Amino acid sequence: MHVMRVTADLRVADIEAAKSFYTDYLGLATEEFNMGWVARFTSPDSGANVQLVTRDATAPEDPVISIHVDDVEGAYEDAQRLGYEIVHPLTTESWGVRRFFVRAPDGNVINIVYHPS
Repeated sequence: MHVMRVTADLRVADIEAAKSFYTDYLGLATEEFNMGWVARFTSPDSGANVQLVTRDATAPEDPVISIHVDDVEGAYEDAQRLGYEIVHPLTTESWGVRRFFVRAPDGNVINIVYHPS
């Protein structure tokens, strides 16, 4: 598995209410997507980004970060082989990503995700 990008997933009560802080104040002005329950805001200059999440649409828990990888199947197999708790099984979501959630030994839930080209 090769990590391509790491994105913070911040829990917010209301994406629209939180949006101006991240866009106007922090300058993460590009809204890459907004699905109502999750939105990603990115700096047009540096590519730095953050995802705001109200409640994950399909998983039982919310992740704290999303790890974008090139081989999600291999990452899933490795997590199982190593005995890590799978919180959300390997799934191709209706919006096109393939992902699973794994609990790190410290208790944090991590979204391991692959975005097809």
